[in-house]
Amino acid sequence: QVQLVESGGGLVQPGSSLKLSCTASRSILDINAMGWYRQAPGNKRELVAVISNSDDANYADSVKSRFTISRDSAKNTVYLQMNRLRPEDTAVYYCNAKYYRDYLHDVWGQGTQVTVSI
Repeated sequence: QVQLVESGGGLVQPGSSLKLSCTASRSILDINAMGWYRQAPGNKRELVAVISNSDDANYADSVKSRFTISRDSAKNTVYLQMNRLRPEDTAVYYCNAKYYRDYLHDVWGQGTQVTVSI
């Protein structure tokens, strides 16, 4: 089973940018969809952005025009470029991979904290 490792989180001020990375333990060419989710304290985990293996991307309404998801298959990595960050973007961000190999695999990374505060 593929393993995912996130990096790039941190503490930033409102209006700043951050770029998260999610590196897989093997090729992502056969992974049907990779996405970023987030969970703030007291809230349910929610989808932020997802990208298919044909590079179709979808975003939550709250991040459209501010966040961009991309994938680099040569590096087995998916990125989330986050611009114009707001305090309400504060959460733990998780990488997710979904792929079929005999059955549906639904794999999560360990998460990376993003805090947007003055």
